[in-house]
Amino acid sequence: MAAIVPAGSARKQQARGDRILFSTSDDNVMMEQILSTHTPDGREFYIKPIPLIIEDIMHRANAPLPGALLSATSQRKEAQLDAVDEKLSHSGLSVILEPLAHTINKISIELYCKCSGEGNAQATPLSLFKILSRYPWEVKVVVALAAFAMIYDEFQLVAQLYPTNPLAKSVADLKQLPDIMERAESLEPMFQSLVSLIKAVLDLTKCIVEFKSLPSQYISPDTPEMVTVTAHIPIAVFWTIRSIVACASIVMNLIGISQEYIVLTTEAWELYSLSLKVNNIHTHFNKQLSLCHQHIAYRTLVWLFETPQTDNIKVLKALINPKDDQLPLFESSTKRRVSIDALRRKVVLLFISELDFSQEELSLFDAMYRESMQNPSRPEGHQQVVWLPITDRSIPWNEEKQQQFVKSQNTMPWLSLHHPSVLDTAAIKYIKDYWHFTKKPIVVVLDQQGKVVNLNALHMMWIWGTGAYPYTSSREEQLWKEEAWRIELLAHSIDPVIFDWICKGKHICLYGGENIDWIRKFTTTLRSVARGANIQLEMLYVGKSNPGNKIRKIITTIHAENLSRVWEDLTIIWFFWSRLDSMWNSKVRLGKSVESDEIMKEIMIMLCFDNSVQGWAVISQGTGEMAKAKGERFLTSLYRFNEWKHQSDEKGFVPALNEFIQKLRTPDHCDRFVLSESTERVQDVVVCAECGRAMEKCIMYRCCNE
Repeated sequence: MAAIVPAGSARKQQARGDRILFSTSDDNVMMEQILSTHTPDGREFYIKPIPLIIEDIMHRANAPLPGALLSATSQRKEAQLDAVDEKLSHSGLSVILEPLAHTINKISIELYCKCSGEGNAQATPLSLFKILSRYPWEVKVVVALAAFAMIYDEFQLVAQLYPTNPLAKSVADLKQLPDIMERAESLEPMFQSLVSLIKAVLDLTKCIVEFKSLPSQYISPDTPEMVTVTAHIPIAVFWTIRSIVACASIVMNLIGISQEYIVLTTEAWELYSLSLKVNNIHTHFNKQLSLCHQHIAYRTLVWLFETPQTDNIKVLKALINPKDDQLPLFESSTKRRVSIDALRRKVVLLFISELDFSQEELSLFDAMYRESMQNPSRPEGHQQVVWLPITDRSIPWNEEKQQQFVKSQNTMPWLSLHHPSVLDTAAIKYIKDYWHFTKKPIVVVLDQQGKVVNLNALHMMWIWGTGAYPYTSSREEQLWKEEAWRIELLAHSIDPVIFDWICKGKHICLYGGENIDWIRKFTTTLRSVARGANIQLEMLYVGKSNPGNKIRKIITTIHAENLSRVWEDLTIIWFFWSRLDSMWNSKVRLGKSVESDEIMKEIMIMLCFDNSVQGWAVISQGTGEMAKAKGERFLTSLYRFNEWKHQSDEKGFVPALNEFIQKLRTPDHCDRFVLSESTERVQDVVVCAECGRAMEKCIMYRCCNE
């Protein structure tokens, strides 16, 4: 039954005597008086288990009584109560309570004296604060609550035992408990309000104690979340102790309570009002406590990833299993939940993305994963991939998002979180802050000890595939030492036919752009020049980055007019340019620059080609040097073939073409170097690959290539 809220003249009665609630001005005056009593002596107390014991006592005390005097608002299972008893043995609790036992008893006596009869609602809390002056705020409230528990539970113990225990019956008679039992029904609203207020006080007390028990190595007093709470703890302790006094007054004055409706409803109303006040404070504190826990989880992750570990389980559990879910992972092939132990001592690749991600990247990553898993005896067969979906927690999770998540989850042959909520907000913050995740998918690699060895292995995978295992910086350095700027690095890993062309000694031309008129002129002219130079030639159109419908139409035209070979799958074109972006990222990550690294210089030229409004082309024979230029310069060089034909016969086609292209270069030029959104590292200074001057740094916004 809900507490009865008084109305009309009955409500006016609540302003009388010691039942009045403080006004704002009264609160301020009272708080000044209470703060003046606060002179802690610096002692520290271990009090965290005490609220658990008090909670246990209260739940047992509120068990249903004969005659249904009290209806329990929430009952614990016996197993839960026994668990508390098991955690705290009698001897252990005695050690904890020993420094506080005398004060608890003293506060209990003070409550007996001040709350019996006509006490003063302002003077009584103040007298308690004076007794508790030497203690920290959290100890004050725990001691006061423990003292009230002694009073409350003595009454409840007699009430529960008096029907069957002669001693309890005699005590009950002295306390006139049978008379109170006869009026149980009329007292029920007040008792329900009493139980509600006791629960509110207990919840707030636990919250206050929890704040003071937070690990200082992960959250300091000057942390904003802690500063906010610390400023409000005195007022929270005041209202908690004020409520304890109100509860004690009800219990101590049961005998004198009149049966008049107005008095009963006034008592119930005050308890109800105090419950609202305490619950509001608790709600605010709980939010701050949640923020503190997130801060602690975040700092814990920082510490764990900076500290050497014996294996990877501890860091993985902190990252993706903060709620101690025993089976946080999902295996789509078997449709079963999986423990984190499945990742023990494995190289773990964390595939991190939003729910909506690039299907091109997913399909290519999927192909590489399946290749690595085909032969478990190979080193890369001892890796495991886990999908960590990053979701915006400010947007409610709905059925549409659930279906999108399940659809993506079921297409992945690797492990994933069984639900995005498994990833704590602190983990998401860490991933964004330390692993620089924004929107594009990344693959963070953890070695067998849980150490981060690569913040985004996708770059190495796009360049070298599974040969990049185990994706460390030393492996990256080693692979680059084995590379040179050649057609194989550019494209043969994408299209096997290029390797066949290389083996046959053919001249290979890669070209791109979105001007079909230039493409027609270029392919026709180059084919004619190749015949005149007596060379075997293969041409391949590689489009532009972020290919769309316009590139698709150009591919259709090239294929229909038999102008050259094309990649009809736009995913392959996307991959070609993504590999170049990955090469740039890889070089920058290793500290290379355009001035000092020849391959990086060539990568930049290719990226500039892609951002030009013209077409472009590169041509090479086998593993030899490349000739390259933008559209008009390349086309002009071909038109004037007769001027360098004799050089082609002597030096070779590509060296002669390259030499002539360089002669056509003018000091007036303009290159655009636009890094794609996948680029993670932007250098402060980038020099032009042609003239060596520092390029102007700016931001380009581009809608599309259509």
